[in-house]
Amino acid sequence: MSQQDRKAIPLLSISTVMRITDLTARQIRYYEEHHLISPQRTEGNRRMFSLNDIDALLEVRELLEQGINMAGVKLVFNMKAAGKTAKRSDTLKISDQELRAILREEMQAQMLQRTSG
Repeated sequence: MSQQDRKAIPLLSISTVMRITDLTARQIRYYEEHHLISPQRTEGNRRMFSLNDIDALLEVRELLEQGINMAGVKLVFNMKAAGKTAKRSDTLKISDQELRAILREEMQAQMLQRTSG
């Protein structure tokens, strides 16, 4: 399995994504409504996010922080999808080590929740 394939696997819940990206659930759903991300759904209709979704959310946040409005963000994403822009090398990325630490914390929290509840 290639690294690109691994990055496309939906495995993160919205609560984990909120912690990684420092975005609210409402912001994440808003960006989904505007087709900037496309999380998969479980049989129970829960969103599951891939690392590609995380990268997109971090890029949206960065563009907004730079003063670009949502129309501009959509334009950037549409141009990237059309292959008209080069991939930005300074786009925020999560290191494998940071991701593992976050996932480990999330799994421990879920295990603690199951044993106490």
